[in-house]
Amino acid sequence: MTTTTSPVSRVSRLASVDIVRGAVMVLMAIDHVRVYSGVPAGGPSPGVFFTRWVTHFCAPAFVFLAGTGAYLHLRKTGDRGAMARYLATRGLMLVVLELTVIRASWTFGIDYSQFILAGVIWMLGWCMVLLAGLIFLPTSLVGAIGLAVIIGQSVFGWLPPAAVSQFIYLGEDVKLGTDGPSVTVLYTIVPWIGVMAAGYAFGSILTREASIRRRLCLRIGLFATAAFLILGVIQVIAGPAPENAPPALMRLLNQQKYPASQMFLLMTLGPTIALLPFAERAKGRIGEMLAVFGRVPMFYYLLHIPTIHAVSMLVWFLRDGTAHADWFATAPYVSVPPDQRWGLPLLYLVFFVCVVILYFPCRWYAHLKQRSDSRWLRYI
Repeated sequence: MTTTTSPVSRVSRLASVDIVRGAVMVLMAIDHVRVYSGVPAGGPSPGVFFTRWVTHFCAPAFVFLAGTGAYLHLRKTGDRGAMARYLATRGLMLVVLELTVIRASWTFGIDYSQFILAGVIWMLGWCMVLLAGLIFLPTSLVGAIGLAVIIGQSVFGWLPPAAVSQFIYLGEDVKLGTDGPSVTVLYTIVPWIGVMAAGYAFGSILTREASIRRRLCLRIGLFATAAFLILGVIQVIAGPAPENAPPALMRLLNQQKYPASQMFLLMTLGPTIALLPFAERAKGRIGEMLAVFGRVPMFYYLLHIPTIHAVSMLVWFLRDGTAHADWFATAPYVSVPPDQRWGLPLLYLVFFVCVVILYFPCRWYAHLKQRSDSRWLRYI
């Protein structure tokens, strides 16, 4: 028997969600160009620190809006059973893509003994599988569960060390068998399933009348941002600064990402939610370009890593006469001698070139999805 929502509300696609999602997809490219440039993930100089920090908004917004998109799609179709099957199927497909296509894109190789990553797409896939079960609960309860997981995530730190608990929350490397390769668990399931569940419940706000949803988005976003600033300033003032510590602002913004702490999620999701009402009014070429990326986020993701990898190797070859392919056998954990790393101007130039290259196939695919009735296009 098919379970449906009642009443079914026809919900038009919200440009603001596409624009914000597109913006974070573009920001994501900065961090992945940084990988191939050899520039470290953060550092003492403000330029390097903020090059990394600005990309912290990507994963939270990506996962949160994936939950929101699931809610909005369910409101269009009204079929919970079909939606659950889609989420579970697509989630498992993303797990497979992480271990095959995406891994090969990072390394341009197939030697699994050197590098296996449980990255953001792996995590997104398993969260979709779990959300497939949650959508049968009342929306308010899904949201409450999401917030409970985010706020109470430290409880999962009490799990005994084991392979399963490392994938759930503890992270680090998981050894596959006695002599097998290790899996680097970069993104654990907790707290990200909480973020996706909260995003799903947030979708109910976006179905309200325009003035109401804008007001609620601003209130929620500004409240979360204010909470982060108040708690963060207390944290910086109360905690003694170690010798040679970075400035207070950098200590405030340097929140734990792996696994994503409550402060990290307040810092990133608050401004993201507050931005939605302004994105709703965005016009012009930049807004249209971001909306294109936001309409095909998985297609963009699958293309952007091999594009950045290939362009970066070309830049290395033009600069040094060699592509240094051996450095990237364990991407994104690249080790480049400090004196050979790119400067930030070159990093941002390559980033800009890659985004321009990616725009044209993404625009083509967005138009294809709009014209076609094929249900298979929904998966990518």
